[in-house]
Amino acid sequence: QVQLVESGGGLVQAGGSLRLSCAASGSIFSINSMGWYRQAPGKQRELVATIPSGGSPNYADSVKGRFTISRDNANKVYLQMNSLKPEDTAVYYCKAIIRFLNYWGQGTQVTVSS
Repeated sequence: QVQLVESGGGLVQAGGSLRLSCAASGSIFSINSMGWYRQAPGKQRELVATIPSGGSPNYADSVKGRFTISRDNANKVYLQMNSLKPEDTAVYYCKAIIRFLNYWGQGTQVTVSS
């Protein structure tokens, strides 16, 4: 069993910052990568940023230069979000690929007011 628990969402004004955290627990041997996705109302879930174990981060064009993904040496991944825009409003999901299987968190709401 693998569990992913996100935290750090909330309401922020445009131009503000938030930091999301995600912790994986359970059978988390051999994490291939961790990342963040988001889903806005009426839209499909989309990639925000991913970071493979021992590799370089990958960002969606819409967040490059504003968001930074990072990982600790174990089971946590973070998303620092700066210069937030109203179009960043969405439910943000943590995803982990462990032994090439996908696991998702329950999501955390991020709302950016104009």
